[in-house]
Amino acid sequence: MTSTLVIHDIASARDTIVLETEKLIEAPNWAPDGSYLLVNGEGVLFRVDHEGARTLEQVDSGFASTCNNDHGISPDGSTIVISDGTKSGRSRIYTLPVGGGAPKAIVDEDNSYWHGWSPDGDTLAYCAARNGIFDIYSISLSGGDEKRLTDGKGHSDGPDYSPDGTWIWFNSSRSGIMQIWRMRTDGSDLQQMTNDPNSNWFPHPSPDGKTVLYLAYEAGVDGHPRDHDVELKLMDPDGSNARSILAFFGGQGSINVPCWSPDSTKFAYMRYSKD
Repeated sequence: MTSTLVIHDIASARDTIVLETEKLIEAPNWAPDGSYLLVNGEGVLFRVDHEGARTLEQVDSGFASTCNNDHGISPDGSTIVISDGTKSGRSRIYTLPVGGGAPKAIVDEDNSYWHGWSPDGDTLAYCAARNGIFDIYSISLSGGDEKRLTDGKGHSDGPDYSPDGTWIWFNSSRSGIMQIWRMRTDGSDLQQMTNDPNSNWFPHPSPDGKTVLYLAYEAGVDGHPRDHDVELKLMDPDGSNARSILAFFGGQGSINVPCWSPDSTKFAYMRYSKD
């Protein structure tokens, strides 16, 4: 298998291959200053200088050696958030300095997977299974208990904030099949944004607020498996003008976390070989 890290330019519809590796590499984030990409692989994190050496440079994550593909960088670029299962075998949420270092527990409860950071840097949004049901939660980095934002209807996953901090976008099967939804950051004003036969996952609003990127599986796909023929789609923030911009072999690991360039002109994604 080959993992290919790609940058897609919206205006030109052109793909630029950043690197190819036989490692299983997943979930690119773009640093807020645009200088590097952050990916995970083999239980750790790597920086990739997409304009320089284009090599995998491991980030020191302390004891965390089973990092999964739910990680990201704070809006001010100072902190990394990870989801890691080293302590218990099941994912919990930690932060660490952007240069690497000892993880600090933020959500010290199993089955917790980070997905979104509020634009003001104060709050994390994540999905978590409590009593076997995946819902959307938020938690303040200044302390306090987690806040449950969805109500146990279906499986809810993949929360990401709008750039103005007024919405949390997410995917949910509450209507029967996995579709894209949004809600206010307190869980109110729930709105379904896609309604089609596809299984739609991982919505990411662009930093300029003008469009939303998401991953579409074919109808009937359960969960978000890897090794599928998938599409990346864009839609306007009111849910209109949905259109497919890429079709490739991928799925799990392709765009699990925020992946837009800071100027909203590009995004990074992973595709994989079929061999």
